[in-house]
Amino acid sequence: MPETKVLEPQKEEIEISEGTERTREGLCFIPRADIYELDDHLMIVADVPGADDKTIDIVLEKDVLTINALVDPVLPEGFSLAYAEYEVGDYTRSFKISSEIDREKISASIKNGVLRLRLPKAAAAKTRKISVIAS
Repeated sequence: MPETKVLEPQKEEIEISEGTERTREGLCFIPRADIYELDDHLMIVADVPGADDKTIDIVLEKDVLTINALVDPVLPEGFSLAYAEYEVGDYTRSFKISSEIDREKISASIKNGVLRLRLPKAAAAKTRKISVIAS
């Protein structure tokens, strides 16, 4: 029976390479993402639990789209953490964007920790029907 990817760990911690330094202490994860293709756009759906529109930074530089999300652990007032299985940390992930994407029209929304990036295809990249004229 083939293995299912659903059972893999939900978060993969990023290893900071030598010469790279984070300016914020704590864990940093690569968010899980799915990419869907429709006729006129691509949709990236990424899990960033604990992040919201104020803590996410999305930057497009040259051909690289980078998502950074800062997440602070929240404890109920008057409580201290005795045991934890869920690790809280920031998220970062980059995607290489092809020239077929209209960079000026990329948009993003977030709801309940799920980030949706809409990447419209440039007019030249869209499928179009060529009509045939009888002569």
